Amino acid sequence: MSSDAAAKPRPRLKAKPRPRLDRKPGLPIAETDKLRDALPRAGWRVVAAKELGDHLLSVRFIVLLLVLGLTAAIPLYFAAGEIRAAAPDASGVPAVFLFLFTLGAEEIQNQSVFTFLGIVAPLLGLAFAFDAVNGERSEGTLPRLLAQPIHRDDVINGKFAAGIAVIGMVILSITLFIAGFGLLRLGIVPHGQEVVRLIAWVLVTLLYVSVWLAFGLLLSVLVRRAATAALIGFGVWLLLSIFGGLITEFVGGLLAPAAGSTPDEILGSAQLQQLITRLLPNTLYNEISLVLLNPSVTQVSTPATIDQFQQAQQQIATLFSLEQSLLLVWPHVVAMVALAVVCFVGAYVSFMRQEVRA
Repeated sequence: MSSDAAAKPRPRLKAKPRPRLDRKPGLPIAETDKLRDALPRAGWRVVAAKELGDHLLSVRFIVLLLVLGLTAAIPLYFAAGEIRAAAPDASGVPAVFLFLFTLGAEEIQNQSVFTFLGIVAPLLGLAFAFDAVNGERSEGTLPRLLAQPIHRDDVINGKFAAGIAVIGMVILSITLFIAGFGLLRLGIVPHGQEVVRLIAWVLVTLLYVSVWLAFGLLLSVLVRRAATAALIGFGVWLLLSIFGGLITEFVGGLLAPAAGSTPDEILGSAQLQQLITRLLPNTLYNEISLVLLNPSVTQVSTPATIDQFQQAQQQIATLFSLEQSLLLVWPHVVAMVALAVVCFVGAYVSFMRQEVRA
């Protein structure tokens, strides 16, 4: 072999590029990468859209909408009668439109629309969340759902967002029904300040039901069986709604000073009783609703001293603006937000730590 042939370099073979397994056939490279990068971030929207469609087409949604509609129609009927009877003397009375939500009658023990909703509305949150996770687990669809190209927390975030959306639709529908009844049947036209107060009340109602939605989601994650979770959730709701006042009164009686104490101790006992009562979500909601829907309510707390009690008795009747009313109930709103966050964080952390087997 000659030296020229030995020095001649051998030709190099070009390696063929390996095909990307995560690329879908028929799509350009840029669109495929964009779709792959967008799926994990938008996973909760996909889950929320699917859950929202299931909720809206379910019998559960129709039944709960009818129940809340009847719950609002009963006090509205009696409130409309009182407003119609007092119509000749109602000229110049502020916030007449809001009387549709705050007036009651002796036939229903002076219960108004917002007090009825405070009792029945938690059923929305519990009904749309008690089987959100354990229902998927019992049907065997949870492993397949988590096998999709979405993050694990997108499942629980999407289910919570879907519950909030469908609950907001129900509450808004009930509010528009009451407002339409007042406009068409009674001829009451709301002013701008009343509309803003009504919007704020709808948001507070949504927050109140969100507390029970987060609680139902927590039960759905912790309890394996949907029937057991529903029993616990509705049992807690029934206990707090009917016997909550008796329980707080009993606890306050144990912690409060005995009867026959000084006036300052009596006021301190009343404050302690009120503080214990405000641990209940329905108490917070009723006080917020009363302040937002009735501008003449200027205080919701018991005076701490005798001087403050006397000043409250001598206070001239006035009307609060919306900003003043919001400042008055701001601690209540913060407390309800804290309750919702605690329940949702508990459900989130528990779900992220659970093992899901196929």
